[in-house]
Amino acid sequence: MTQTKNAATATIKKGPRTLAGTVPIAADTGRIQAIALYEVAVRLMQEGKYEKAHAAFEKMLASSPPDLADRIRMYINACLLQVSKGKATFASHEEHYDYAISLLNNGHYEDAREQFKAILKENDRADYAFYGLAVLASMTSDPHTCLEHLTEAIRQNPRNRIQARADSDFQNMADDPRFTELLYPEI
Repeated sequence: MTQTKNAATATIKKGPRTLAGTVPIAADTGRIQAIALYEVAVRLMQEGKYEKAHAAFEKMLASSPPDLADRIRMYINACLLQVSKGKATFASHEEHYDYAISLLNNGHYEDAREQFKAILKENDRADYAFYGLAVLASMTSDPHTCLEHLTEAIRQNPRNRIQARADSDFQNMADDPRFTELLYPEI
């Protein structure tokens, strides 16, 4: 009979023991759903969708299990930091241009293009933004766009012609006769 009793107790799953006693195994559906939502929110964050992840974490914070609440708050703060990092503010147009150039130099071409276009949206007479778009087009092997933007940059400020002559970023354009004609119209 003792063997039967030991066999019966061996099949019953027990929770971990702590100093306070035995912790019951939590198998409620609310916790399972909260963990599933938590995993979805973490996945959104890993994909770089910080605003959506932030909304998901905020939504589940009130109803989350206490052991997840601290982690959720940590992720909410991380999401807010990432969202605010993406919204740069600039004291001047030159600072904005420098930021766009740094993006360009680091190979973030689409982000640089967005920044140059944002400069032009604020000031359509910003010859330096047209020049930056021309450099970007040259670096991404888009000669037609490069010539369009460089032509506009030179039209707005003829000194851009002299700068482009010495700019190594236009090396992809060196063999294009249209580029040579644009930079050396007197020949």
